[in-house]
Amino acid sequence: MHSSELMVTRIADRQWHALTGDRVVGSGEASPRPDGRLFLSIDSWQDEAFDQLATAMLADLPTPLYTVVDEADLELTAQWRRAGLATRRREWEYRVPTDPAITGLDSAPPPDVEILDFGAAEVHSLRELDRTIRTEVEAAAGWQTMPAEVISPPIDPANYVVAAQAGRYAGLCRVTQPTRLPRIGLIAVRAEAHRRGIARALLGRVLGSLHRAGKAWASAEIDESNAAATALFEGIGGARSNSTLELVWR
Repeated sequence: MHSSELMVTRIADRQWHALTGDRVVGSGEASPRPDGRLFLSIDSWQDEAFDQLATAMLADLPTPLYTVVDEADLELTAQWRRAGLATRRREWEYRVPTDPAITGLDSAPPPDVEILDFGAAEVHSLRELDRTIRTEVEAAAGWQTMPAEVISPPIDPANYVVAAQAGRYAGLCRVTQPTRLPRIGLIAVRAEAHRRGIARALLGRVLGSLHRAGKAWASAEIDESNAAATALFEGIGGARSNSTLELVWR
């Protein structure tokens, strides 16, 4: 594909370069997620290079195709919309206090539930709970509504606080720390154990542990359609700090 001196070429199965002469002025990549969906990314400072790369990638790859953008990045969002992608969903990032005096959360679980602290869960049982929750989420909202980093994470008990009930694991909360701000990547409870206060107990234990470790804040990502999670986090003082859009080309 040519536009004046600009040329876009496919250099690998899922990689493209935009060149002006011998100089690379942009690059594009399609990355498969564990759920099989292809997500696009383009790195270019030139609008013309971005547009030509997007056109080439959309023409060469099977649909549907996806990308994720920071909603505050108006320029990048406009570039993808110009290419024809439309909003599929919005995810809110929340800044969450950890101090129990602010959240009002008690880390004590319901009478018949035991909370296992970070690192205490047995890995085989944790994997079984993870598979069960994935199946239940997929049958309801769909696992693709989850943040990208929790689609298929490694199961490391050090990142999990777990609720046990009647001899089996009933719920989990996964926390990672990619930066100095801990991230609550997933909080979920088996369908049969809903409405027992287990999610609040898990969150209370997690935030209390982070507070004792000197972390005043944590972050969490919530799909805007998830009314229950939104109510839970806003009810403990969480506030929206950012948002991302998942865009799709069908």
